[in-house]
Amino acid sequence: MTKDGSAREGQGLIVKALSGYYYVAEDGGSEQPIQCRARGIFKKRGESPLVGDRVDFSVSGTGEGTVEAIHSRSTELVRPPVANADLAVLVFSVTEPSLSLTLLDKFLVHIEHAGLEAVLCLSKQDLSEEGRKEAIEAAETVQRIYGRIGYRVIGTSSRRGSGLEELRETLDGRLALFAGQSGVGKSSLLNALLPGLELETSEISARLGRGRHTTRHVELVRVGTGHVADTPGFSQLDFQELGIEDLGYGYREFRALSAGCKFRGCTHTHEPGCAVLAALAAGEAAQSRHDSYVQFLGEMKEKKRRY
Repeated sequence: MTKDGSAREGQGLIVKALSGYYYVAEDGGSEQPIQCRARGIFKKRGESPLVGDRVDFSVSGTGEGTVEAIHSRSTELVRPPVANADLAVLVFSVTEPSLSLTLLDKFLVHIEHAGLEAVLCLSKQDLSEEGRKEAIEAAETVQRIYGRIGYRVIGTSSRRGSGLEELRETLDGRLALFAGQSGVGKSSLLNALLPGLELETSEISARLGRGRHTTRHVELVRVGTGHVADTPGFSQLDFQELGIEDLGYGYREFRALSAGCKFRGCTHTHEPGCAVLAALAAGEAAQSRHDSYVQFLGEMKEKKRRY
């Protein structure tokens, strides 16, 4: 609102969506985000503003904000619902809860299809430094399998502050999302990156071996010159819901090898002349990656049969 109380217009970034309201950080503005409703025309078009959207907005004389237009998006994620992200930091702990390579692969398929760069963040590195066998083996396994196929791996410890500077530099100027298994310390990591943020955290349930979901809505947090979306913890990703048909595309090493397959549309499971199976036999592709691929392929076929 202008000094004389009249309406004004502006541009900005949606940093939070909650209960039908969109909170817009105005470009060049240092004030609190402006609480806005979306214009009814979006609903008629089947559109919805998302956290991460660049928007035009207006503020009436009464101080009510309205999202007037959504700028074109470079990326759009279904789960979590975030627009214009260009980096995914997949946070997995070396132990407590135990590292799940299958779940990590499921996240990576999602990220590859969305067209985002992925960085693997191994939290709770202090447990490796303390000599915990499971933690040491998990860290070595991730570096051996995922580092070899080109994923950057950053080890961090919220307790000791290790790896935080490297992570800050990685986040600079990016719109990144933090995602991963519940209880791995995503919120603790953000608290360590931004002292004073004080996101809610929860202790790991000894009985369940996993954490409670502590983050209940998507919100962008400013880190240096970038933004981070701390996203709700979840352990299930539905390939059909995400619109994934070509599962092999989500495995970057299979994607590179597939050009050498004898048959077009090779499923990389049984076909003669399959370059992926040949790489697997030669020890040039990880067995765990192919195992998860076959498991996901089976899940997708089963879902299709049901519907």
